[in-house]
Amino acid sequence: MKTIGKEKQESNSVTSQKTLLNEFVEEHDDLIVYDTYIDDGFTGTDFNRPSFQRLLEDMRNGNINCVIVKDLSRLGRNYIEVGNYIEQVFPLFNIRFIAINDFVDSVKNPASTNTILVPFKNLINDEYCRDTSIKIRTSLNGKKKKGEFIGAFPAYGYIKSPKDKHKLIIDESVASIIQKIFDWNVNEGLGKIAICHRLNDLGILNPTGHKKLELEQNYENFGVQDNTYTWTPSTIRNILNNEVYIGNTVQGKRRTKSYKVHKVESVPKEGWVRVENTHEPIIDKETFEKAQELSRRDTKISQKTKELSVWAGFLKCSDCKRAMNKKSSTNKSGSKYEYYICSTYRKKSNNLCTKHSIKVENLEKAVLKAINLHIDLLIDTEEIVKQINDSSFQNTKNENIQNMIIAKQNEISKISNFKRTLYEDWKSEDITRAEYLEYKQKYENDIERLRQNIEMLEKEKQKYESQSISSNKWIEKFKEQKGITELSRDIMMELIDCIYVKENGDITIKFKFEDEFKRCLEYIENNKDVLDEKVVNL
Repeated sequence: MKTIGKEKQESNSVTSQKTLLNEFVEEHDDLIVYDTYIDDGFTGTDFNRPSFQRLLEDMRNGNINCVIVKDLSRLGRNYIEVGNYIEQVFPLFNIRFIAINDFVDSVKNPASTNTILVPFKNLINDEYCRDTSIKIRTSLNGKKKKGEFIGAFPAYGYIKSPKDKHKLIIDESVASIIQKIFDWNVNEGLGKIAICHRLNDLGILNPTGHKKLELEQNYENFGVQDNTYTWTPSTIRNILNNEVYIGNTVQGKRRTKSYKVHKVESVPKEGWVRVENTHEPIIDKETFEKAQELSRRDTKISQKTKELSVWAGFLKCSDCKRAMNKKSSTNKSGSKYEYYICSTYRKKSNNLCTKHSIKVENLEKAVLKAINLHIDLLIDTEEIVKQINDSSFQNTKNENIQNMIIAKQNEISKISNFKRTLYEDWKSEDITRAEYLEYKQKYENDIERLRQNIEMLEKEKQKYESQSISSNKWIEKFKEQKGITELSRDIMMELIDCIYVKENGDITIKFKFEDEFKRCLEYIENNKDVLDEKVVNL
């Protein structure tokens, strides 16, 4: 039966069992019903199920002296535990045990509990449970690999499709909330606490509240201790890190140890089942990656503004490679200023590193200057690459390599035909066996040599193709910021990977896309002859 509202209906199986048990009791005048213990929806391998524990408590308190079940499997499906209760626990508390369909009665037929059939049936019940568990796991793993959603409740922002419960569709009522959370984090630089405050101030229900009160789902979050349904930093963190919002399904993060041991354990990341593009995204991939980069950085939030500093996570000491800490001070004129110093020097020992102090004002000026110089360099580099790509010489070089490859391939075909006729020449006695073997070996050597030549030409061709740079979209990211006069966290995230501060106050900036830039420079270096030819032609 399905769950309706908050009330869980009994399954047909439980109802039929209750009827059988009540009829049995009515037929025996020596039996009086004290209570009925029902664990509908719990696996028989779990002896910690609530009603079974209540049964044990009533046994200890002397409230009952007889336990009746439909059959042995209703007591449990772990043959060791079932055997322990029948042979030791129940006798210890003077409990009569009756399994109706298995004709077991520890009082009227004591031998029935000691027969080999009892442990044998328990073993069969255990094996049935194990086999069922394997089949279920196999089926679920297959669905996971297909990208089908198998959870009970989708992530906040999604609901199950009415047409297919294994497919997610956007919950339009809260999709804009997800988008705002990412926007506030990535574009406004708000930290998780600040986002929580903003959502709570707006009176927006957290995911648990939305599912229970607005979607009317029978959802429980055991991490929530009250019914205020307020947002927490951990909830924001989970949303910002969840790939579901870019259209990916990631499952299998947790699992039960076995069908007998119901302890839930975390699965290493490499064991997760990840399938891309399984449903419509709410967040674009670029925004999501920016959020991940923010999360990876060691960032601290201003206690006053609750916003991330422009420099948070970017500044490192050039010597110890540890983060720089922000400090404030007052100069002789009484004016306050902010500066950064090495965290090792400040927190651990001035013997382990030096100050590496730099004023925020000087830092900003240096970074702005470096960014603009780097942009100018990239623009010049892009122009040179364009000249090389437009060169007819460059195109001719690639064409010549391809023509050489074709010529070698044709030569291999020709020699292969000669090789095929050798056998016929030998059999027709046009050549001797020794000549046949000699020519055969020669042709094979020639073919191998030509294949090696082709392989070398292919590598050379690939080199030119890999070096050939037709698009420099990453340069566009820098060109968009040409002439900037003010830094923002978004610009820093877009252009800079890290800033190293030296002891003398100088800085070294590691820009984004360094590998791509090096590739451009190598491409230019490898094609100097093309540029020289263009100069001569001029």
